[in-house]
Amino acid sequence: MSREDRSPWDAIRSDLDAAQRLEPLVALPHLRSAAQQLAGLIDDTMAAAVLSEGATLRSAGASAGLSENAVGPRLARTRTLGAYANDAGRVTADGVRRAQYDRAAGQAEPAATQREPLRFKLRRPT
Repeated sequence: MSREDRSPWDAIRSDLDAAQRLEPLVALPHLRSAAQQLAGLIDDTMAAAVLSEGATLRSAGASAGLSENAVGPRLARTRTLGAYANDAGRVTADGVRRAQYDRAAGQAEPAATQREPLRFKLRRPT
């Protein structure tokens, strides 16, 4: 089974298991991979909570330990709500309501523009 075919849960467990057996410097890429996968899983779960369960952006963020302001950009990176992001790259309460309306009307979700999470980039090679 390729890495892309595994569930996020299995990929996170695999990375954590690998990191646990390695020296710290070698374990870091595995831990970073697990952290990225976990962040994506949190984002997808928040999207499901606001879309399907009627949670507010504030309550979903609070449950994930995030401020309300941090939720919109994270939801914009999800496949479920990414197409409902505004020009500023945030999903707002209006976007969630539109997504809920579209879902209730049986309309297919618009094609989401997948946004990559921000990554640290070195200014110069070391």
